Amino acid sequence: MYRAKRAALSPKVKRRVGKYELGRTIGEGTFAKVRFAKNTETMEPVAIKILDKEKVQKLRLVEQIRREICTMKLIKHPNVVRLHEVMGSKARIFIVLEYITGGELFDTIYTNGRLKEEEARKYFQQLINAVDYCHSRGVYHRDLKLENLLLDAAGNLKVSDFGLSALTEQVKADGLLHTTCGTPNYVAPEVIEDRGYDGAAADIWSCGVILFILLAGFLPFEDENIIALYKKISEAQFTCPSWFSTGAKKLITRILDPNPATILEDPWFKKGFKPPVFDDKYETSFDDVYAAFGDSEDQHVKEETEHKPTSMNAFELISLNQGLNLDNLFEAKEEHKRETRFTSQCPPKEIISKIAEAARPLGFDIQKKNYKMRMENPKAGRKGNLNVATEVFQVAPSLHVVELKKAKGDTLEFQMFYRSLSTQLKDVVWKCGGEVEDNGTAA
Repeated sequence: MYRAKRAALSPKVKRRVGKYELGRTIGEGTFAKVRFAKNTETMEPVAIKILDKEKVQKLRLVEQIRREICTMKLIKHPNVVRLHEVMGSKARIFIVLEYITGGELFDTIYTNGRLKEEEARKYFQQLINAVDYCHSRGVYHRDLKLENLLLDAAGNLKVSDFGLSALTEQVKADGLLHTTCGTPNYVAPEVIEDRGYDGAAADIWSCGVILFILLAGFLPFEDENIIALYKKISEAQFTCPSWFSTGAKKLITRILDPNPATILEDPWFKKGFKPPVFDDKYETSFDDVYAAFGDSEDQHVKEETEHKPTSMNAFELISLNQGLNLDNLFEAKEEHKRETRFTSQCPPKEIISKIAEAARPLGFDIQKKNYKMRMENPKAGRKGNLNVATEVFQVAPSLHVVELKKAKGDTLEFQMFYRSLSTQLKDVVWKCGGEVEDNGTAA
């Protein structure tokens, strides 16, 4: 009886850009967001990165973003996230990317710990093959780390995020790159020393760090003091755990003399290695990139809007979970990731209100808009202020998926926050079968 009185979700604008129908937001940054989308001609799922032209121009990032797009157009490799096309409107840039469902390799390590040697070798082989290919195309990534390595539905590695990449033409007269960039724990010593560096060598150093983490479950170089951290990196102060095989130890110690050719010939690396077979003979045009950033209305993509109830279809629901396994989605347990979800039979307004009521005593500032909410801790943590994005999606008239994602801040702090929050949401989270009670909060 209570179920029949529940209000449906209020209408929400659904957008279509060219042949793509836009769905839920799956990522958000300072001047861009990434949305799930569907190619209405082929029904293929894609991810569309949407950039605000005005914000990009104000931040003087036009050239950096244009370079990132051009870089990705140069790379068509099975282990690199594929860029399908680029479109532009008067106010926005739309980057259509391959949709990857398996999450970050970081989450795999964080949740399960170190990998078995054979599994680590497989990922490392795919990584080196992809990076070597990028270098052959004159592209240097410069920010290789676990967070930028994704996994597809089949468990294959995909290199992503070329935002800090460099092209061969950026090399100075001395034959070196001079921009200091990258993530401290992964960065090569020659980058830290700021005397110029070889982009390929710096990338391979980062690959060596990644291999160490895959096999060990922790970083080779770590220190809360950045100066002490850089000293450890510059002096190669790391120790391989006792469980590393002799071959793995030998290869990792060669990160101080990184060379793609020598790595490809290393006995440990070569074991079971099967290079991917793919067609890399193609012509690259950057006309669409310049058209997307231009002001010509004749070259702008058409944006359309239509009003539909906020909903999550079966494909989107399934794609949230690895291996099409829905068990985790419908269990009221914490996921050791940067985002978590639960289901609820409560009305969406009640869900949002209950979460807000539980978050305020924890010291969080709340900003609500329809069925989305931002929760921010004004007190800075290890990596700045923790910011949590929350959204309610409708799966069925009386069933909703609630998603909480870390937008900013430290991952561990997000997990601790959700653990505290979840204890206050027991009457919101859906219970299965006979556990459901008709108490006014569950049907």
